[in-house]
Amino acid sequence: MPAIRFTAMPAEAATALWNGATDAYDHPPERTISSGEGTPCRHCLGFIAAGESMLVLAYRPFPQRQPYAETGPIFLHGGPCPRYEAVETLPPMLASPDYILRGYDENDRIVYGTGAVTPTEQIAARAATLLVRPEIAYVHVRSARNNCYQCRIDRA
Repeated sequence: MPAIRFTAMPAEAATALWNGATDAYDHPPERTISSGEGTPCRHCLGFIAAGESMLVLAYRPFPQRQPYAETGPIFLHGGPCPRYEAVETLPPMLASPDYILRGYDENDRIVYGTGAVTPTEQIAARAATLLVRPEIAYVHVRSARNNCYQCRIDRA
């Protein structure tokens, strides 16, 4: 099985948003205060604590628009936070009982038949199994309840 890496949103994208860039729909991110419940930051892959400033925005975790390039809401700390860099360590924000894992090819297209609701404790093993397949370039972790993008998993 290949070693895996949980990959956070690119630092360049987060920095641009913190510095006033618009989101995937060309709107400024909404600035609000976290309630501390269910607000995972897609850059540090931790939770945004109650009372902390945060951004809510539309994010497209794909390099360009195309039919499979899903766009959806995400949370980001209101100011700079360290980018998650651990290899093979489940990010703190993955605290729900399960998530959808889905494989994508080198053209950023869904590899049909790879999507499955996966118990959280089985995410690493399922991702490694998918990444053995040569047609799968990377895996997305998405909310099993709302399909929100959480993070990406790559070969380490």
